[in-house]
Amino acid sequence: MTRPELVRKIRAAVDVEAVAGLTQDLVRIRSENPPGRETEIVGHLRERAPDLGLAATVVETAPGRQNLLLTTGSRPGTPVLLVNGHLDTVPARPDAWRHDPFGGEVADGRIYGRGAADMKGGVAAALTALQVCRSLGLELPCELVFHLVADEELGGAQGTAALVARDLVRADACLDPEPTGLRLCLAERGLMFATVTTNGVPAHGSEPANGRSAIISAAAIAQVLHDNEFPQTPHPLLGRTTCNVGTIRGGSGPNVVPEECRLEIDRRVLPGESRAMAVQGIVDRIASLGLVRGTDYDLRVDTFCEPSEIAPGHPFVGYVADAFAAMTGQEPGTTGLPFTTDARFMRNQLGIPSVVFGPGELAVAHTVDEYVEIDALVAAVGVYAYLFAGFAGTAPMADNAGGSSADTDVEGVPSAR
Repeated sequence: MTRPELVRKIRAAVDVEAVAGLTQDLVRIRSENPPGRETEIVGHLRERAPDLGLAATVVETAPGRQNLLLTTGSRPGTPVLLVNGHLDTVPARPDAWRHDPFGGEVADGRIYGRGAADMKGGVAAALTALQVCRSLGLELPCELVFHLVADEELGGAQGTAALVARDLVRADACLDPEPTGLRLCLAERGLMFATVTTNGVPAHGSEPANGRSAIISAAAIAQVLHDNEFPQTPHPLLGRTTCNVGTIRGGSGPNVVPEECRLEIDRRVLPGESRAMAVQGIVDRIASLGLVRGTDYDLRVDTFCEPSEIAPGHPFVGYVADAFAAMTGQEPGTTGLPFTTDARFMRNQLGIPSVVFGPGELAVAHTVDEYVEIDALVAAVGVYAYLFAGFAGTAPMADNAGGSSADTDVEGVPSAR
């Protein structure tokens, strides 16, 4: 089948109702995290697995915290393409929404609901893409594996991190269908959540000069940390790092000079910046105020999620870019994400090349009246199906974006060369 023929067949086989319907089904199953409610949605998808020719395994990492592992089955020498997507969502407060956050309502070409963009639409598109390949009778040149995981929204400890720790993640490449506006995300910031506790000397509120206010110290620290630049080289896709002072709590009453105050900060970090480097940047900035760590204040790192990236010239980036170009006739854009995804586990810990690419806009993720465009879902299905049909695990498919009648015929799949 030539490349143009495959493109035409995939476009004709994409079932709009199938991908929209599955997205709606998933949105209607609540899986908010916290508290973490993935069991019902895992059960729903597990029931669908046989229809797609997928073998299913459920990995429960804590009571009620389930991960669904699906595979088309391995063949000797066959490369493995992993699709990693999370099933949990952030919570929703229904009284703030115009559309039912768990209704999967369709309006103006959009599906509304919590998780529609982040990232139940992407999961639905990837599964529907396999359905397209099955309907065309394509013999995939790869083993296709889906890890549909828990707990991504809160760091992944019960999801991908647990699968990595159990040595259950093995692949030649990974596609993560998070919402990127159908742009190739090649880099993402990491994050460090930390608590800074300032120490003061209590005194009577009528004589503040007799004490040292922990709140005043905390206020000064907030000034030098919040939204200020740290020494760094800007990243071409991510720009500069940021620091947000999100909470401040201190004091026991207006008539007491406060002896303790706590700041919670969100420090985003760039590829190449380690946890130790991020901490040192905070310490150095606070030291400019004359405050001494361990005496005037204490610093505790609560969470650290490392940044990650893939080289723009990596062959797997070429695979995804070529699939997009073939199905749309356009060159894909590239982007970076200001937050972390589970792709970091594959990129950093396992050395698995990973591209984040999916339907939905980042700007509507986690928001009131979150939605995904149905047209974006359809486009994603086509790109994923083309990628699944051509991934050979070696080099990118090298053809012009629109294909040509001179493309070499192969049995069932496009050439990968």
